[in-house]
Amino acid sequence: MRDFLAGRLVVVTGDITKIAVDAIVNAANSTLLGGGGVDGAIHRAAGPALLDACRAIRETRYPEGLPPGGAVETTAGSLPARFVIHAVGPIWHGGAAGEEKLLASCYMQSLEIAARLGLDSIAFPAISTGVYGYPRQRAAAVAWSTVRSFLEAHEKPRTVKLVFFSDGDARVFIDTAGDLD
Repeated sequence: MRDFLAGRLVVVTGDITKIAVDAIVNAANSTLLGGGGVDGAIHRAAGPALLDACRAIRETRYPEGLPPGGAVETTAGSLPARFVIHAVGPIWHGGAAGEEKLLASCYMQSLEIAARLGLDSIAFPAISTGVYGYPRQRAAAVAWSTVRSFLEAHEKPRTVKLVFFSDGDARVFIDTAGDLD
């Protein structure tokens, strides 16, 4: 649909579970055990191996659940990716509860994991903009700023795809990025 940063950041519309990349980011909840929206779709498409990997993480590293702003990787099960990076976005409480910092942390930690694993490509959904209620334009500004800063300072991942469910949501990001560029 549109690319930025010499093609390193690509905005597309579609089903993130069908995007062939090294890592798909899951807009997860703290339990890591699946849910609705993007989280549920990724778990369904990945199959039981993903749930087993998430349960193992809960048993060892995050027995209380992954906190908002955090990210952790697992295998990808049946998805056309090598990894799923689970990022827990903030619930919108009006903007005065540290939501921007937590959302930026989701993107940053996911990108750091991708770089540490030496991945070439990663696909993000619009984290926290669904049932968590984060305003789309504000979330787009955080995503743009965080991803741009990371890509300017790192060689990997080479390509970041922002995958939106609808053309309207993609347009919000494109318009926001254009205003901030």
